[in-house]
Amino acid sequence: MNYYEIVFSYSGSLETEIVNDVLAAELGEIGFESFTPQDNGLLAYIAEEQYNKTTLDEKLKQFPLKGVLFSYAENFIEGKDWNEEWEKNYFKPITIGDECIIHASFHEIEKPYRHQIIIDPKMAFGTGNHETTRLMINEILKEDMQGKKVLDMGCGTAVLGILATLRGAKKVVAIDIDEWAYNNALENIRLNHTEEISVLLGGAEVIPQAESFDIILANINRNILLNDIATYVTILKEGGLLCMSGFYKEDIPAIEEECNKYNLKMINYTEKNNWVAVKFQLSIFNVK
Repeated sequence: MNYYEIVFSYSGSLETEIVNDVLAAELGEIGFESFTPQDNGLLAYIAEEQYNKTTLDEKLKQFPLKGVLFSYAENFIEGKDWNEEWEKNYFKPITIGDECIIHASFHEIEKPYRHQIIIDPKMAFGTGNHETTRLMINEILKEDMQGKKVLDMGCGTAVLGILATLRGAKKVVAIDIDEWAYNNALENIRLNHTEEISVLLGGAEVIPQAESFDIILANINRNILLNDIATYVTILKEGGLLCMSGFYKEDIPAIEEECNKYNLKMINYTEKNNWVAVKFQLSIFNVK
């Protein structure tokens, strides 16, 4: 598969790290698949057939942070070994306390961790580098997963579903709309010997309606979540948990308003660099 590498640089008063995070989220909405932060900007990658310069320029004009001036250059990249690119340029082992380490198959690990997850990410999002993935990992580490049925929406590399399985989940269904992520999830599941995870290609429309889940993990983006909450609640058990990320702290009121329509009550939220993960519980007094 051929890709375009877009090299972004900025000028303005905001810290580059903040602009990088917001830009990556915005670009993800128009087909960009992977991002490499730089000291003065961002490298972003998109499949050749998905790239549209007009769409990109319009997205930059609508950038939600004020006072940021963008410039970018395009580099066409013929199909290559993306694992090699990540090994050379970006993906380093990621640790969450002493509980969990996420690393690629080519990394050497110096000490044991309770949960060790192998992720060969290729172009799929979800290695643990991004704040939203780290926030969701922390939620999984806090929850009792033993014997639970878990749905991982927008699974990307399947890192969340794999961790839930390692922590004792009885059944995990992982779903992603992107075919590249779907194939990468299958590969990572095999690497971690968690073949019991079921992976589906699609969006909310492929959620098994005959199933009911104790916990739903959804790390996507604000607009998709707002659209899909009504579907999630139909397959969430009474008293079940809905954990969501992929949006900013200022988006919480909109998310909470939509959840409250379905007797989903917010328990708490966690925050990192203005990104948040929120936890809702389906009220046992829900009347349908």
